[in-house]
Amino acid sequence: MAVLKVVEILSNSNDSWEDATKKAVKHASKTVKNIKSVYVKEQSAIVKNNEVTEFRVNLKITFEVD
Repeated sequence: MAVLKVVEILSNSNDSWEDATKKAVKHASKTVKNIKSVYVKEQSAIVKNNEVTEFRVNLKITFEVD
């Protein structure tokens, strides 16, 4: 029987929500092992001078506990 844990992480990117998600998983994987999935809970963006300047994601990362 596998035991899973979920942590919530915030991330941002100047390029896209997809890039912000990938950055979050890459950074989390430095200390969290056995990542199984990621759920994008929320997406938002910062707008300056009528242009999107930053993409933000609120993620839930699921990993298996040893």
